[in-house]
Amino acid sequence: MSTFDRHLAAWPEFAPEHITLPDTSLYTNLEIAALRYPRMAAMIYYDTRITYAEFHAEAEALAGYLQSQGVEKGDRVLLYMQNSPQFVIGFYAILRADAVVVPVNPMNRTTELAYLVDDTGARVALCAQEVFPHLQPLLEGDRLRQAVVTAYADYVRTPTDLELPDVVREPNRGLSGSGVVPWRQALQAGARPGPHTARPEDMAVLPYSSGTTGNPKGCVHTHRSTMATVVIGCAWSQATSDLVQLVSVPMFHVTGMQVCMNATVYIGGTMVIMTRWDRRVAAELIQRYRIAAWRNIPTMVVDLLADPDIDQYDLSSLKGIGGGGAAMPAAVEGRLFEKTGLRYMEGYGLTETMASTHINPHQAPKAQCLGIPIIDVDSRVIDLDTLQELGSNQTGEIIIHGPQVFQGYWNRPEETAAAFMELDGKRFFRTGDLGYYDEEGYFFLVDRVKRMINASGYKVWPTEVESLMYSHPAIQEVCVIASPDPRRGETVKALVVLRPDMRAQVTGEDIIAWCRDNMAAYKCPRVVEMVDALPKSPTGKLQWRLLQEQERDRRPDRPAG
Repeated sequence: MSTFDRHLAAWPEFAPEHITLPDTSLYTNLEIAALRYPRMAAMIYYDTRITYAEFHAEAEALAGYLQSQGVEKGDRVLLYMQNSPQFVIGFYAILRADAVVVPVNPMNRTTELAYLVDDTGARVALCAQEVFPHLQPLLEGDRLRQAVVTAYADYVRTPTDLELPDVVREPNRGLSGSGVVPWRQALQAGARPGPHTARPEDMAVLPYSSGTTGNPKGCVHTHRSTMATVVIGCAWSQATSDLVQLVSVPMFHVTGMQVCMNATVYIGGTMVIMTRWDRRVAAELIQRYRIAAWRNIPTMVVDLLADPDIDQYDLSSLKGIGGGGAAMPAAVEGRLFEKTGLRYMEGYGLTETMASTHINPHQAPKAQCLGIPIIDVDSRVIDLDTLQELGSNQTGEIIIHGPQVFQGYWNRPEETAAAFMELDGKRFFRTGDLGYYDEEGYFFLVDRVKRMINASGYKVWPTEVESLMYSHPAIQEVCVIASPDPRRGETVKALVVLRPDMRAQVTGEDIIAWCRDNMAAYKCPRVVEMVDALPKSPTGKLQWRLLQEQERDRRPDRPAG
C-alpha cells in the first residue's frame, strides 16, 4: 500500500512516524493518573483545586450510581452542560460504567434534545441546572427516565476575586421533581461500580456532527479511536505531567474534549477550566497559573488582542498557542507574534476524526495552513467528480485514513457508506472539505464543498476573501456570504464588525474601495453590511450557514447592491 509521504521532510525530529496505541479503555487513563499523581491538581476551576484523587473518587462514585440505576454496558448517557468539573467527572463516570458518552451542545433546546434522546435511545442524562428546563419535558413525557442535575457553583469552593459568569455565580436551586436526582445525592449514594470491562473496540463516545443538511448525525467512536488522537497529540506536542492548559473551548466539542480534557488526563496534567469565555479572566488565569498551552479558536485570539488593557497582563508563560475551526488571519497572527513571540499553530480535524488529523510542525509552521498529516495519518486530495487522486496545488476533496477515524454514522448505514471510499487498499473518510497540498506536503483548506460562491461563473471562496479583509486596519471580524443577484446569480457580501475606535470613521463604501485595491475584482464584496456582532456557535466558530440562510430568505429577488 502506498502512503502520502511528501511531508516527511518537515517532520518534527522528536516525533515518531508510528505509535502503538494502548490496549486499554480511555477510562484507564484516569486510573493511572490518579495512581501516579493523586495530589496533583487535575482541574483548577476559578481558583478551586480538584486533585486527581478527588476526581477519580467522584467518577467511581457516580459510575456506581449510574449502574445502580440500571445503566448497562453500551447504554448511551447524555452529558448536557457547559465546561465545568462536573463535565469532566461525568464524562469519566459514564466511561467507568462501561456506557457511552453523548456530549450535548448546551445551547440545544427541547426539540433538539428530543431528537438526540430518540436517536440514541438514552434513558439517563447528566445535566446542569441552567439548562434543565429544556430537558424537563422529556422526563415528564417518559422519554428520559432520570436526570442527575448539578450547579456549577457547588465546585467553586475557594474564595476567588475572578469575575464569575452568571451561571457559575448562581447558587444550587435544589431542583426536584419526577426523575430528578441532585448530583451530590448521586455521589453520596454509596454505590460501587462493578468491574470495568470496556475494551478498545467498544463504543466510548457518540458526538453529533451538524453537517451541512438535515438532522445531526451521531459519529461512532470507540475507546481506540478516541485514544488515538489523545496519544498521538501528546506525542506530537511533547506534553508531560507538568503541563498546565487553559480550557476555554467547549468540551462537548471534540477539540475541547480531546486536546484539552482527555489529553490532559492521559499525561496527568492540569486543566484550568473556564465555563464561559471572558478575555480578562483568561488573561488573568494565564498570568496567575503560569499557563503554558492554550488551544482555542481564532475568534478568541482576536478578542483577547482587542482588549486595550492586554499589555497589563504577563502572558510570558505561554509556550504554545494553536487551534483550528477557521483559518487564523495573517494580520491577527502577526499581532499575536508581536505580543507573545509565538506563532499560531493551526491544525485540522473533524467530529468524525475525533479532533486533529493535521497539525503544523512546531519548527516550521505555515500561516493559514492546516499543517501536515500527523502520526499514523494518511491524507490525500481527490477530484470531486472522478474520485481520482490529485497532485500538489490541485484543489479537490480532502480524504483521511487513520486510527482516529470514526466507525460510521450511528444507525445510518447508507450515509456511512457514502462517507467512505477505498484508495490503495485503504478505507478513507471523505471530509467534504475542499483543499490542496503544496510541494512540501502542507495542506491548505479552500472551503467547505457547500460554501463556494458562484458569481457570474467565477468561483469565490469566502474564507480567502475573509482572510484578505482581516488585513484592513479597521476590521475586527468579518463573515463573507453569497447574496442572490438576478444578474450575476450570486454576488459577494461581507458582514463586518469594526474595531470600536473606528466605527465612526469607516463606511461600507470605504471597505469596498479598499477591497477593490487589494483583491481581484470578482472577489470584492459588492455589499458590506456593518453589524455589531456576528453569531457564533458554542465552539466560537462563525455561523456562516445561519447568515447565509438569513440572506437568502431576505433577498430572494433583489439585486445585491
